[in-house]
This record gives sequence, C-alpha cells and structure tokens, in this order.
Amino acid sequence: MTDSTTTTDLDVRLEKHRVELTGYCYRMLGSSFEAEDAVQDTMVRAWRSYDKFEGRSSLRSWLYRIATNVCLDMLTAGNKRARPMDLTESTPLAQAALSPRPDHTWLEPMPDARILPTVEDPAEAAVAKESVRLAFMAALQQLPPKQRAVLILREVLAWRASEVAELLGTTVASVNSALQRARATLAERDGHGAQATVSDPLNEEQQKLLDRYMAAFEGYDMTALTALLHEDAIMTMPPFDLWLTGHDDITGFMTTLGSACEGSRLVPVQVNGLPGFAQYKPDPDAGGYTPWAVQVLEISEGRLTGFHFFLDTKRWFPLFGLPLHLDASEAESDQVEKGV
Repeated sequence: MTDSTTTTDLDVRLEKHRVELTGYCYRMLGSSFEAEDAVQDTMVRAWRSYDKFEGRSSLRSWLYRIATNVCLDMLTAGNKRARPMDLTESTPLAQAALSPRPDHTWLEPMPDARILPTVEDPAEAAVAKESVRLAFMAALQQLPPKQRAVLILREVLAWRASEVAELLGTTVASVNSALQRARATLAERDGHGAQATVSDPLNEEQQKLLDRYMAAFEGYDMTALTALLHEDAIMTMPPFDLWLTGHDDITGFMTTLGSACEGSRLVPVQVNGLPGFAQYKPDPDAGGYTPWAVQVLEISEGRLTGFHFFLDTKRWFPLFGLPLHLDASEAESDQVEKGV
C-alpha cells in the first residue's frame, strides 16, 4: 500500500466521525463555529499523531479524547454562552430597547445535519435531538467543563463510566461523582417556560401548527398568531438581550419595533432538533427578499411556547446552506431548498 493510499484511507476513516464529533463539541462549547473549529483541530491533531496511535482503544474513542482536550482548552477562558433569559429579566413592551451584546455571549443555533448523525434506533435519535435543543444546551453551559463532558458522554452518548474515566484520565468514582453533581445542577435550573415536546418526525397536529404559523407570520396576521401562542410564550432575538413573554407583548412588538418584518417569506429548516424557518424580509432596495433571521420554534401541548430569532444572517444563512438573496419568483414558486 502506498503512502498516498494510506493517507486517503485515514482521511476517509476520520471523516466518518466528523458529524458526531461536531455534535459533541457543539454541546461542549455552545457555539456553531467554535465547534467546527474544534473538530477541525481534532482532525489535524489526529492526522499528525496517527503514527503514535497504538490501537489500545478504538479510533472513535481516541478521537473523542482529542476532541475533549481541545474543548477543555477552549473553555479555560470561562465563558458561558447563554440565552437572553439566562442574563436578564423579561422586558415589558413599553420598555423594549434593542441592546446588542458581543457574539461570544450567545448560545448559537446549529443545523441538525451538521451535528446529528443518522442512527437506526428511534430512541437513540430522540435522545440526540433532545440533547441539542436550546434549553438543554443552555443548561449544559452552566456546568464546569469536566462535568459537562462527563454528562454528555454518560447521559447523551451512553458511554460506560469506565470508558469516560479512561478518556479523562481519572477514576470511575470521580466520574460518578461528577455526573451526580451535574445532574443536581440541571435539576435546579429554571427552564423558563414549558419543555419543548416535538415528535420525530412531526405528528399531524404539530405539522398543522407549523403550517398555521407560517401562514400567520407571512400574512402578518396577529390575531391568527395569538391563537397559536402559549400565554407564557417567549420570544428572543440574539444578539439583542431583549426578551419578551406573553402573546400581547410579542404581537405588540411585531407591529411596532418589528413591523419591518411584515411581508416576510419563510423557508423551513431543521435546527437544534426542532422545527424552524429561515426568514427573508422584503428588500426595498434590490427587490425580492433579504435574509433577516433563523427562527427556532419550541412547541408544547399544541401551542408555540418559544420562538427565537437569530439575527446574524451573514453567518447563519451560509451555515444552513441558504442563499443571501431570495427573488420574488423563487419565494412564490417555493424553489428554495427546504433546509439542510
């Protein structure tokens, strides 16, 4: 076997683990782009040191060990990414102001296809989706880095305590203790609203709810939208720290400070294990529609309990494989690819 053949074979073997490693690093870091950087660093380190890999563990375990070290190094600064409701109190509509915070403040959205590998077991797939939803991701960010790693490896990826202990270079007792503390911390957290309950795939009722939401939003029908919202629904708009609760304040905002969204078009995406939309609003200068937000929707008991607008479209739309302009003809004929 030639050196080039060996190199190609190694590249293929490493690439097979990219999606699951990206999901792991994303849960650890809370950032889409930092997660992809961490995985790329992991791949480079693995490629450069492969001749030292002795095969005492599987290639997968070895890669997770490298990825964990990369993430722990990146987390030494102590930054905890968050949602707006983790940082401030809810703002009444009368006091609403759009105050941005730096990018590194925020928990970031991520396309399902980049972090959720295809699995045959429906239960395993459901756990994977639940573990990247925004509320759970925000809770993970409150854990110390090593507790975070233990919880993800044990509870999400179903590693044995002995495997985690070997990966982290510690004892089984230490792993079990860290897991117990992490569980206690998560149990104490206030989830800010009802937990999202989304079927996989969406059941008929949930799909109808999304269809009604899409029609109400594109028609900017506040009466129809109010009928879909839970009375304690939450709306957030990173990078702004403002967050609103209750359908009156939400629809009031949309018809005042948010009125420029009237006439928008929505393109379905799969994001953070939840349904969502790429929102394009009318472009008065170039015509057609310009990117405005990636929307992530939370559903519980037949109502929308949260919708989160991520506004940094120059970063998010390319990440989701979405165009940076939508012609009127494309919007009408629905020719845009439905997510990634």
